[in-house]
Amino acid sequence: MNETWNLDPIYKGFDDAAWQADFAALERKVDAYGQFVKEMRTLDAGDALCRGVALEEDLEALAGKLAGYASLCQAANTRDTQSGSQMGRIMALISRCAAPQAAFRSWAAGIENLMELVQANPFLSDYAFYFENIADSSRYLLPGLGEEIMARMSLSGGNAWSDLQQYLTSTVPVDYDGGVTNLSTIRNLAYEADAQVRKSAYESELACYDRIADSVAFALNSIKLETINECQLRGYSSPLERTLKHSHLTRQTLDAMLGAMDEYLPKFWQYLKAKAKALGHENGLPWYDLFAPMGKSSTKFTAQAARDYLVELFAGFDGELSDMVAEAFDNAWIDFYPRDGKSGGAFCAGVECLGESRILTNFQGSFSDVVTLAHELGHAFHNQCIRDHRILNHDYSMPVAETASTFNECVVMAAAINKAADKQELLNLIESQLQDTTQIICDIYSRYRFEAAVFANREQEFMDTKALCGLMTQAQKESYGDGLDENAMHPYMWVCKSHYYGPTFYNFPYAFGGLFARGLYAQYEKEGADFVPKYKRLLYTTPIATAEDTAAVAGIDLTNKNFWRGALDTVARQIDLFCSLVEE
Repeated sequence: MNETWNLDPIYKGFDDAAWQADFAALERKVDAYGQFVKEMRTLDAGDALCRGVALEEDLEALAGKLAGYASLCQAANTRDTQSGSQMGRIMALISRCAAPQAAFRSWAAGIENLMELVQANPFLSDYAFYFENIADSSRYLLPGLGEEIMARMSLSGGNAWSDLQQYLTSTVPVDYDGGVTNLSTIRNLAYEADAQVRKSAYESELACYDRIADSVAFALNSIKLETINECQLRGYSSPLERTLKHSHLTRQTLDAMLGAMDEYLPKFWQYLKAKAKALGHENGLPWYDLFAPMGKSSTKFTAQAARDYLVELFAGFDGELSDMVAEAFDNAWIDFYPRDGKSGGAFCAGVECLGESRILTNFQGSFSDVVTLAHELGHAFHNQCIRDHRILNHDYSMPVAETASTFNECVVMAAAINKAADKQELLNLIESQLQDTTQIICDIYSRYRFEAAVFANREQEFMDTKALCGLMTQAQKESYGDGLDENAMHPYMWVCKSHYYGPTFYNFPYAFGGLFARGLYAQYEKEGADFVPKYKRLLYTTPIATAEDTAAVAGIDLTNKNFWRGALDTVARQIDLFCSLVEE
């Protein structure tokens, strides 16, 4: 089986004639779009709307193909300067569309009978939600060359600082056990069975951050100040308001979810303290034992074994999902193993030009790695479910982005728990799932609190490494409570988490996706096979509706705290089971 993904079906390299041809075609489309915007007011409004959208479709297809390829190359090898250079060329070219696109959208939003024109035209009617958002967001557009200036400045601003963080964290040398390794490998040791290995790896990880923390602090401060200034220029009351607008999510829904999480945090602290006691700790769980395995699981997976396990498992849920999983493994969609220069963590990227996805993981054979694969394959299935939409309708919002991925996790974990051979295996599986859920509740809440604090402080002051570590530690104390040992926390989590260096508040969507998916899985357990078409229809709806309207497909009211309580209650029951198992 392949160890790395195959990008050749996209391009065979940056010197590929197809790459050169598509780049030249993108240049022509950018020029054509700019010329169209100059002429659009002289055209019939309906015809101009159709022409503008058709041009945007062409731009999206070409830019997505070119930028997607460069981004995948860079993630696989952050030392590859050519992919970074090519990405810069693409982004510089795309930035020339910013001002014309703002002009087109502002003009379209000003059409008095816009939605009547949209609904009356079969081509435009597919983009009804798209135009509703244009009408709503037009007031946040910058006039004149403002959008183009903002886009061009971000290339040497926020985007560059983000690239710096990725480069530093993927290349920093980590001294460990008499040798040198990388950050991805050392962080994976947190899952090792040997307690001394976990503790030593944690200490080596924290030590390595001294080499890059000051540089990453400059990146974080710069990105957040750029965001604050941009939000003020556009007229948003705060970066959070902008995130909620872009997420098609109401503050009422966010508050309902966070309010329910606050109520259940003590339950998670109960789990952490029970785990700490079982591992011999008296003052809460030290950070280096957060991911300590419990019970026994002797199963180690090869990539082939993971493939066979997931294909068979998902066949019991839906044949379409199972077939896609087999295709992902068999046709080299996946880059499996950690290596120097490769980005840490895991992600899934849609490759629209192929009707496929590409998945990056840092697979080492544990059951947790298999769950990670299932998670990323959930994103790939989500991409597949929306493929029948027109291309400008492929961009679903951050909160619903984690729905299919976390639902896949629920399928995998429920099956594994039901087939547990004995108490030790059951404990291992239950605790593994609680690890993950604690991440999307306690840890995500700490990240949300940290980012909110950074935004609250950044406008007035530059936060150095010490200040940022202080804010992170405080956020962890508030979210983990007395479940964590306050003398063994992770003050540098802001350095290694790339989410702070991309979309603003890319944290609460994980909690949303995790709890939303658990609520959906509870429905699946009640309804069985009848739920599957409803689930796929919900995924199909995600890019053309608000989060609230998407949930309504499954009869869910996201603004009602009781929905979130219900999802959290399923976790609370698992915590009670875990506590009884460790007490025995």
